[in-house]
Amino acid sequence: MIKRVRVRFAPSPTGGLHMGGVRTALFNYLFAKKHGGDFILRIEDTDQTRFVEGAEEYIINALKWCGIAPNEGVGFGDGPHKPYRQSERKELGIYKTYADKLIGSGHAYYAFDTSQELDEMRKRMEAAKVVAPQYNAITRQNMRNSLTLSEDEVKKLLENGTPYVVRLKVPRNEEIRFQDIIRGWVTVNSSQVDDKVLLKSDGMPTYHLAHIVDDIEMQISHAVRGEEWLPSAPAHILIYRYLGLENEMPLLAHLPLILNPDGNGKISKREARFPVFPLSWKDPREETPYIGYKESGYYPEAFVNILALLGWNPGTNEELFSVEELGKIFDFDRVHKSGAKFDPEKAKWFNQQYLRKKSDAELAEAFKPVLKEKGIVRDDKFIEEFCKLLKEKVQFTHEFWEQGKYVFEMPAHYDEKVITKKWNETSKDLYTKLLTRLENLSNWDAIILHDDFALAQTEIGKLDMQLVRVLITGVAGGPQLFDLLALLGKEESLTRLRTALSKLS
Repeated sequence: MIKRVRVRFAPSPTGGLHMGGVRTALFNYLFAKKHGGDFILRIEDTDQTRFVEGAEEYIINALKWCGIAPNEGVGFGDGPHKPYRQSERKELGIYKTYADKLIGSGHAYYAFDTSQELDEMRKRMEAAKVVAPQYNAITRQNMRNSLTLSEDEVKKLLENGTPYVVRLKVPRNEEIRFQDIIRGWVTVNSSQVDDKVLLKSDGMPTYHLAHIVDDIEMQISHAVRGEEWLPSAPAHILIYRYLGLENEMPLLAHLPLILNPDGNGKISKREARFPVFPLSWKDPREETPYIGYKESGYYPEAFVNILALLGWNPGTNEELFSVEELGKIFDFDRVHKSGAKFDPEKAKWFNQQYLRKKSDAELAEAFKPVLKEKGIVRDDKFIEEFCKLLKEKVQFTHEFWEQGKYVFEMPAHYDEKVITKKWNETSKDLYTKLLTRLENLSNWDAIILHDDFALAQTEIGKLDMQLVRVLITGVAGGPQLFDLLALLGKEESLTRLRTALSKLS
């Protein structure tokens, strides 16, 4: 029987959701869409010491902004497998039931070691030149647990309420083999796997047990997560096996890392050259807020398109895809094994492509608040025409002002390099003649202006078009000059030209 595709995104509310997490959510979402399945948001809040206020709400809002909302889970509606927070599921006794089953079958055990005893064990191992000390098949023989203590001692400790954790009993020297959708067959010797803690002393499950129980209970078909979980996968395979659930476990897919632009490490939230969070995030434990992609001016469609191509390719040279288009073509057979370098300049390019797809009216609406903030009033048609002229020059909406503020403000200064190079003793006479000619022009549109300037070149003298631009706008570059003059209108254009001739005389 073919399982219905059910995937989950299961972040911990320990901070803001960075772009690596969003990509994991995106790939889950797209896979579910491709196969007509379910996409679930589950909150893995088993580590209460690292819980951050506001993080859960941030995760929900980020997924909504990106347009990849789950159809089931925290913040998105209940299904038959609620609740979706692990802290709430723990109260139902679900995890302890599975832990007790593992203890009963001899595949897990009680460990009563104190923090001091664990530290002493690590020091002994370090002194013996062990690079990465672990609580494993060797070290557990000298620790205080139900494998080394008598049955009566264990019973007494439990009755007295002595703090304990439940650990997985990993075999000493056994090949653990499993298949990953992206990486193929993976084989690891159990000597490299430590005895993972399954239940903590407060009764809360760790990720290692909780996600397995929830994936089984929620009938998850594919467990898609980051590459950083690959080293823990062998332990997870053992847990499924020891619970007799290996044939029911979801298929595994470990996604490649998103690397920084230099390719020498995974992307960090402290990266200063570009945003790392979808929405701005202020961690209450830190002083500095992190600006998000949304607040930096990125469209959610562009952000999602960027992430989709980090570690996956469509098999063609095409780069621009809507979420709907991605949902029809995405699959894991084109997800790479190696890390994907993030290119912040390419990200800007993506945003520019989506900006150009917007109508002039949409761009004008987005730009109006900037004008309002600056106390500038223009009618809708003027603003739309302005956006139409500038849209090929900008990558973000906020750049409309930076690139074209001279349209709304009379020049206070004139490009010094152009004036120094091109303004001379004969310039005022020539451009005064141009002013007179333009004053007598009856029609004022881009085509008429183009033709009249061409005629003026033979009738009044050689005009330098860059100098004309500087006299009217103050800057040396910009959109097509005749379109710009048509936008400004005759009266405004001539006023600017008169003012420039007066200032430069």
